Amino acid sequence: MFILTSASSGVLAQDKPSVRIETVAEQEVVQEVSLNGTVNSLRSSRISASVAGLLKALHVDIGDRVVAGDLLAELDHELVDWQSRAALAEVEEARARLAEAERRLREARSVGAGRNIAATEVSARESEVAAAEALLARLEAERQQIDVQVDRHRLVAPFDGVVSHRSLDLGEWVTPGTELLRLVDTDNLALDFQVPQDYFARLNDDSELWVSHHNDQIEADIVTLVPVNDAQSRTFLLRADRPDNLPVLPGMAVRATLRVTTGERGMTVSRDAINRYPDGRVTVWIAKPEDKDTFTVNEKRVWPGASFSGQIEIIRGLEAGQQVVVRGNENLSEGVTVRIAERESN
Repeated sequence: MFILTSASSGVLAQDKPSVRIETVAEQEVVQEVSLNGTVNSLRSSRISASVAGLLKALHVDIGDRVVAGDLLAELDHELVDWQSRAALAEVEEARARLAEAERRLREARSVGAGRNIAATEVSARESEVAAAEALLARLEAERQQIDVQVDRHRLVAPFDGVVSHRSLDLGEWVTPGTELLRLVDTDNLALDFQVPQDYFARLNDDSELWVSHHNDQIEADIVTLVPVNDAQSRTFLLRADRPDNLPVLPGMAVRATLRVTTGERGMTVSRDAINRYPDGRVTVWIAKPEDKDTFTVNEKRVWPGASFSGQIEIIRGLEAGQQVVVRGNENLSEGVTVRIAERESN
């Protein structure tokens, strides 16, 4: 009989529903806000020329990756090359004149003013040297100005990036400010979101931003809050750094969840503990221990609040320390005895 009774007890234990439970705990309440945003490049430049000219050469095309300093395009600079040569010749001529004026002045000073040469002649030769120096300085400045113009016929990449657009082709006339190419930095990216203005004052160092990527949630660092509201949408800009493990490109749409602390504490349970009915009732199954591994369950109506991080705030209906069923609660009935498969903690 003992063997049969023991066997029967084992069978009855196996027939009891297997559930998981967790303990109701008080914690800080967090509010979650779903956001839609855009990936923006921190550097995007419309490459244009600062001088007019004929487009002579294009060294890149759409899709090409360049590094800072790479030559992108050239304008026809033959005329300014000749101007540069002419300016250099004038500079050399001015240097020769200055050298001659300095020689004449040394000669006058060696003879001695007032003995073999008039003092006014020495003074005149000093003025000639000063005038020659001034002329040389002016011509040097003009030559450097022309050299700058020559350099401005060559367009170089201001930063590392990808050529995303080309506006002109070879042989077309370029005017200052005309866009030739568009360069986008695809490495330094930011995630921009428009957030309802009510949350601006509530954001702090504890606020978190979680970006959705397929079935994963990746945390992104919030770097900038722009305290300028959009008058129509009543939102402000929140900018976050792109996480290293988030493969996105400029212009892509992103979804994220902003978690903001409310400054309040409340009772919370797992979302899985919640049962919702068509009439609007919300309940949980409370597990009361009978012995070490078995519990009796009773259904209890609750009033939920904020939902966050897989948890739901319970405004009314539960107390800290109570245990609720979070797995295996689909087919329970009032007063049934269950066995514990696993405990979860808040």
